Order: sequence, then structure tokens, then C-alpha cells
Amino acid sequence: MLSSWFDSLMQVRWESRWAFVMLLLLAPLWVVIARFARRAPRGGLSSAAGLEALPRTLRQRLIWLPGTACWLGLALLTVALGRPQLGIGRVETSSEAVAIQLVIDRSGSMNQYMEVDGALRTRIDAVKSVLRDFLLGDGDQLTGRPSDLVGLITFARFAETACPVVRDPQTLTSLIEAVNTAQARYEDGTAIGDGLALAAARLKRTEDELANRRRAGTTEPELTIKSKVIVLLTDGDNNAGEADPIEAAQLAAEWGIKVYTIGIGAGADSYQIIRTPLGEQRVRVPSNVDEGALKQIAEITGGSYHRAQDGESLRQVYAQIDRLEKSSVNTVEYTDWQEKFIFPAAAGAMFLVLGLLLNATWLRRTF
Repeated sequence: MLSSWFDSLMQVRWESRWAFVMLLLLAPLWVVIARFARRAPRGGLSSAAGLEALPRTLRQRLIWLPGTACWLGLALLTVALGRPQLGIGRVETSSEAVAIQLVIDRSGSMNQYMEVDGALRTRIDAVKSVLRDFLLGDGDQLTGRPSDLVGLITFARFAETACPVVRDPQTLTSLIEAVNTAQARYEDGTAIGDGLALAAARLKRTEDELANRRRAGTTEPELTIKSKVIVLLTDGDNNAGEADPIEAAQLAAEWGIKVYTIGIGAGADSYQIIRTPLGEQRVRVPSNVDEGALKQIAEITGGSYHRAQDGESLRQVYAQIDRLEKSSVNTVEYTDWQEKFIFPAAAGAMFLVLGLLLNATWLRRTF
């Protein structure tokens, strides 16, 4: 406890150091007043012989107390004039976040197999693994997106918001793990246009809401959207939904949204596992990715198109996007100084009043 008090004392800053000049003047002033008091004429006895043998009362023993209390009070008031301030370190962070919408195809064809690290895994499982590293970091190529606003849109025959734009990569990762491919025939399909249009609308709404809350003073003013990005991944062509992918891309471009498109399995055969009486058989399935449309979407919005033929190339695609779209976080450390003069001022006033009261009552000098 004593060491912590000493550490706090060492952090004190004095705003008005000139007050210590007055503190130094108190010592010679006390000497002058003491000498004047000794020379002042007093009534007394003709002889003090025999007085030494008399016992001293408590009042006589404490006769020095009023003067000492007054001088101590004046010293503390002078210290208060120096305005002691205690520094409290603070850190403020301002972020220019990238607003990202991950748009993931969950059509039935995403259950087809592709090579990942020498083994066969479904496309959807490969995407989940890479997205986890994209959001949380892998300690190597992918650094994670802890400061960004990221949301998730999934689509098959219908597009839906799996997660609104949040600044919580851990929660978003859990929701990505819960994504399943379309199982029923009525929900299967590839509505690229609907997924892209919904993602663009979500980003625009997020930007508008953040601006409104900032104007109303209900959100941290240090958070701004640096850029708006959609990362669209699919393994097929647009065969469902109402929105045309090119028109959706043009709308995104009007709103300043850049779209990166990924054709998973493009240019390479994938595999489908078929159970037969002779056991499981791997059957090659040709790619049907509409690369022309994906390239056009990327060009319209100022993004780029990427092929992902296996797990490693998929990771490389997200690593490249990670390098292109960087958020910036500025951390400023400064010290907030709190006034602490009230403590010596209150103590000084207390001692001064105590000394004056004692000098006027019980410890008043009578000779």
C-alpha cells in the first residue's frame, strides 16, 4: 500500500510551480515572527525562582500546538496553490474499418469434392476452413479481420442474411460453421444476382446507419468505413432468383462497393462420391462456373476475379484479397491530468482553523 502511494506521488505534476517560492518564504517569515514575539513586552513576575519545581499542566505542554497548526495549515494551502495534478494514462483508438460482405454459394453442388492438403473435402467444408483463417488469422498469410465490419450472405435458390455486419469475427466464424448446403430440391439453385443485390443493400444500409448514429452522437466517432467490399464465391452459373447479376453489380458500383468474385472449381474437374454395391466410387464432375459473368461483375465494380481450383489456391485468393483490403487502426496514447489540489487545500484549511480556535480558547496565551 505504501509503495503504491509513493508511485502515485511520483506521477504528480505541478501546474503552478511558482507557489513553491511562497513555500520557501514561510521559513524566514516564521523566524521573523518568532523573534518579534520574544521581544514583545509581557507582564511577568519579579523573580522566577522556584517556578521550575512546579509541575507542568497539559495546557502548558501543548501551548506550542496552535502556532504549529497554523503554520502547517499555511504550508498546505501554499502546496494547494501549486495545483498538484495526477496523470492517468489513456489510450484512444480510431479505426478506418473495411465493411465486408461474404457471399457464399450453398447450392447442392457445393457438396462436390475438391483436393485440400492432399485429401478430398467438400467445397463447402474447404470454404469454411479458409474463411475461419481469413477472419481469425492463421499465423502465416492471413492476419485476421478483428477491426473490420463483416457480414455473411448465403444463397442457393434464395438469398438470405446469415449474419448482419458485425465487428465480431469469432461469432461470425461460428455462424459460418453452421452453414449447410441446400438439401431439398425446392431450395436448390444458384441465385447469384439475388445474393449480390442483398449484400450490396446490406452494405449501403450499414453505411447509412453508421452515419446517422454518428450525427446523433450515439456511436463512437472514431469508427469510419474506409471501403465497402463484397467477396462473392460460387461454383455455378446464375439459374435462379429475380435479380440479374450484372444489374446488381451496376448497383453496387453506384454505391461505391467493390466486388471480388471467386469461381471455386473453375477450370478443373471436381469429384462426386457415389455409393455402389462395389463401394464408394469417385466420379469426375465438370465445372459449370460462369467465369464470364463473374469477370464482368468484378470489372464493373473495380474488383477482380479469381479461380480457386483446390484448397491451396482458395487460400491464396483470400490471402490476396486480405492484402488488398486493409483496415487502418490508429492508437493514440495520452495522459489525462486530474486536479488534486482539493486535498492539501482542505487539510491546510482544517489545520489553520484548528490552530486559530485553540489559540482563541483553551490554549490562549494569557501572559
